[in-house]
Amino acid sequence: MSLKKSIVLVLIILVVDQISKIYVKTHFTYNETLEVFSWFKFVFIENSGAAWGTKISDFLPISEETGKLILTVFRLFAVVGIGYWLYDTVRKNLSNTLAIAVSLIFAGALGNIIDSVFYGMIFSESVYGGELATAFSGNPYGSVFHGKVVDMLHFPFIENAVWPEWVPYFGGNTFSFFEPVFNIADMAISTGVGILLVFNKKAFSKTEEEENVEVLEA
Repeated sequence: MSLKKSIVLVLIILVVDQISKIYVKTHFTYNETLEVFSWFKFVFIENSGAAWGTKISDFLPISEETGKLILTVFRLFAVVGIGYWLYDTVRKNLSNTLAIAVSLIFAGALGNIIDSVFYGMIFSESVYGGELATAFSGNPYGSVFHGKVVDMLHFPFIENAVWPEWVPYFGGNTFSFFEPVFNIADMAISTGVGILLVFNKKAFSKTEEEENVEVLEA
């Protein structure tokens, strides 16, 4: 896979991700829900932490703002590292499977870092049942590095089901599947990681050049 094709793939994912986030941010109030199907809904929430809303301040004796800053800086270093991984993969002409997977992961990571770095100083606060957020309103909800990641995709395949009484501990309790709300960037990251796990041997197969070197060294 050429570098040009990798860049095009990354840009397509970034554009779709950012358009969807900006639209939802400026057209939905916080926690507003739009049901498309019984198993698919748009639910606007914002995530100021890591996966599943986890915050560093939940584990360390630091303020939420400091934890957010640390997380954003970590994400920046991670994006740089993934970007170099993609460049090195293409430069060494490794498998297309690996190049596609890393491109997806890079695009997803970059999409979410844009929210974390810039959204706080671009958009006004989204309020439940309140006014819609606006861009460049002069009243931003945060500052650089303190933005929140916009999520909106929800697939509640099972809602308010009840565990059978014979199930230990959970018996009689209700449960739903799938509860997390995510975005296009998250989907890209998950798909990329899934490709690496499912097609591991194909993704990390040795190039013809590497095989020839091993034969010569033997």
